[in-house]
Amino acid sequence: MVLELRTYRLKPGTRADFVHVMTTQVVPLLRGHGVDVVDCGASLVDENGREEAYLIRAFPSLQAHREQEEAFYNSDAWLRGPREEVVSRLEGYHSIVIEASPEAVQALRG
Repeated sequence: MVLELRTYRLKPGTRADFVHVMTTQVVPLLRGHGVDVVDCGASLVDENGREEAYLIRAFPSLQAHREQEEAFYNSDAWLRGPREEVVSRLEGYHSIVIEASPEAVQALRG
């Protein structure tokens, strides 16, 4: 399996709203597009005093990762849906994509 770990650096004072939008709107939308959302939430520690959050997604392959991401981020549901609520709270984000066993993915489920 392929596991994507994405961290979000947020504008000050936006973490609670960001996490709410992610968990109530974005995660269900991702799952509706067939994306396996493993976990999503607020970081327990602020890096250099900056608010952060995370999203963990699993994919059967690197190709599936590319295809599902492209389909989701180009969809009307995302572009006309919660996109602006997410993007307006971001200072930036960073993702890493690694190989992981199904057992490791299961252990990370929130």
